[in-house]
Amino acid sequence: MRKQAATRQSDVLNVLRTHGKPMSAYDILDKMKVAEPELAPPTVYRALSALTDQGRAHKLESIKAFVPCRCAHEASVPVLAICDACGAVEEHDGTPLLSQLDQISMRSAFSASRHIVEIHGQCRDCSTS
Repeated sequence: MRKQAATRQSDVLNVLRTHGKPMSAYDILDKMKVAEPELAPPTVYRALSALTDQGRAHKLESIKAFVPCRCAHEASVPVLAICDACGAVEEHDGTPLLSQLDQISMRSAFSASRHIVEIHGQCRDCSTS
């Protein structure tokens, strides 16, 4: 039986929320296949695309993985701090950066459709270990 798109998106978001670390689309698919062995990759990719368009999940471009959105930021910039040691991702509100990013874009007549800032390094726990 085919699930409605909203239900499928909710399923994918629940997997992301319960995992606690960034997940690739195939990691998500593997978790969901336990209950639905016939599930295909395009189904997960469609749900992830919708979730990122809605701002309910973020794609970490640098590591090709996804995390659930943990902030409300309709007109702000998510700043995602990614720990290279343990994989933890902290989400911060980068609203103060928005005007600077807009200025950078305007200088080169670039029309930005979205802003996401990724910072790589070590989280507090890993840097003190």
